[in-house]
Order: sequence, then C-alpha cells, then structure tokens
Amino acid sequence: MKPWTPQGTVYGTLLNFRREWDLWSPRMAQEPHKAPPQAPVLYIKTANTFCPDGQDLLLQDGVSEVDIGATLGLVIGAQALVVGAVLLNDWSVPHTSYYRPPVKFRCRDGFLAMGHALTAGQVQDWATLQIAVHHNGKLVQTVDLRDLKRSLPALLADVGEFMTLQPGDVLMVGTDCLTDGTRARARAGDRVAISAPGFVSVMTGVKGLA
Repeated sequence: MKPWTPQGTVYGTLLNFRREWDLWSPRMAQEPHKAPPQAPVLYIKTANTFCPDGQDLLLQDGVSEVDIGATLGLVIGAQALVVGAVLLNDWSVPHTSYYRPPVKFRCRDGFLAMGHALTAGQVQDWATLQIAVHHNGKLVQTVDLRDLKRSLPALLADVGEFMTLQPGDVLMVGTDCLTDGTRARARAGDRVAISAPGFVSVMTGVKGLA
C-alpha cells in the first residue's frame, strides 16, 4: 500500500495554543496590526514540502537547524466534513515573525513529514489527544490538544466562516511552543519521532549536505 499523502491543499494554523498566544499578546497591539487577530491565522504548506513516511529531511541552503512542529492534521471529505486525521511534523526554519512568516521559513523541500496512513474518525475523537515528541530518543515535548485556543470544532467552524475546505484538504490545528516560547529543534544527524495513541508515528532523520 502506498504511503498516505495529501490529496488537496494543506493549511497550517498559527497562534492556536494558549501558551504561545499569551506570550505574544503584548505585541499584538503594536504596529502594523494594532489588535489581536479575530479569525484563525492560516498559512499554506506547498506540495514540495510533502515528505512521505520513510524519507529523511535534507537541510539545504545554509539551514543548520529546524524547529520541530508536532501537530494533528484534520483530513477533509465531502461537504467539508472531517473523515480522519494524521500526525504531521510541520518543520520550519527558526524565525520571529508570528503573523505571516515568509514562505522560505516554512515551505522548503521536505518540510512536512507525515505518517504512513490516515486514522479514520471525527473531531470529537481527538479532543484530549496528547502528542509526544522524542528527539534522539528523549521525550522533549508533549503537545496537549486540550490547550488549544480554538478547539477542533471551533477551528473548523471559524475557518468555514471565510473559506470552504475541499475534499482532500488538510487543516493542521497548530503547533505548540515550549515554556520559554521557543520550539524543540533538530540538526543534521538527529532523529525525531512524533507519536500519539491510535496514530501512525512520524519518524524522521535529519541530514545535512555532505
């Protein structure tokens, strides 16, 4: 059986965990926005980022380390209903732009690692899901979906207010930061594993140019 890959557009969500929202809140009143975002802040992971199960991440163009972005991707079916979900690693180059990070930070080749298969289900099945992140065999983060600023149903409803998700699209629910506002990072030679009960794990090695 072929590894699962997205059949539509993959959308990411920024600032959807309470810890990061709270850390950034003091800056939200500054220029140029002058207020917190009222709708979900989304970005797109382009097709060149798709990294099927079993492929390593190759660091290129001077990138020496990457942020680990463990997340759940909701897979959309007919009538914009969720038909399943997958664990994903939404890699990014470390950056400080939180509203609209440049494409070069998030859409490099191979910057979306994914598990082998889709887990069927609906949003209520994953309301309390905890995602474990292991870096070189050590647990470095637990992402708890109970800490979402917008719950899974609320995120879907709010996104649906301004766009219609199509069959095959994937909506990532967001990535959480560590207590200091940073994210766990990986460098060439590292191995990262993302796992959660009932899901196929995402296992990725990181390589540098020889």
